[in-house]
Amino acid sequence: MAGDKLQVPKLPEARLPEAKLPEPWLRGTSKEVPAAQRAVLHALEMAEEDLKRWCGNLTSEQIHASPFGLPPVAFHLRHIARSLDRLLTYAEGRSLTDEQLAALKAESGPEKGRVDLFSELASAIGESARRIRAFDVDTLDEVRRIGRKQLPTTVVGLLVHIADHTQRHVGQAITTAKVVVAQGADL
Repeated sequence: MAGDKLQVPKLPEARLPEAKLPEPWLRGTSKEVPAAQRAVLHALEMAEEDLKRWCGNLTSEQIHASPFGLPPVAFHLRHIARSLDRLLTYAEGRSLTDEQLAALKAESGPEKGRVDLFSELASAIGESARRIRAFDVDTLDEVRRIGRKQLPTTVVGLLVHIADHTQRHVGQAITTAKVVVAQGADL
């Protein structure tokens, strides 16, 4: 009915640890890295911290839950990790390998445990940070081609997209986690 309000239960406080540090971009870290790359590094650092904060205590059942048909948190963790590799491959001027394409198809695939998912994410973010630091600032405006259609962008366009895309999926994972936790609070 038009006058009915959706009743959303409060999330249990134990699930929401307080952030103790300012966001990465406010910490003054990575000053040795050029600004464009530093911003991407900060976005990845914040993504990892936010995912641990909001999704790190989920049970295996919760991390694989798909409330209201939403993609599970597990999908977002895998997708973030694997898309970082693909996008950086394009930024480096290379084509995707058969292995990367197979990993893309498997993102919604078999369930992995919570520890394995967070381990894959941490490894991907660490390796991505290394690759991002390796870009020469003089190459940031170089043209890169994406996908089968070979759509044009630049190295910096890809780096910015890495930050945007990662943060978008972090937000979706956190929203799904909140819904899953709220549903459990009702049980």
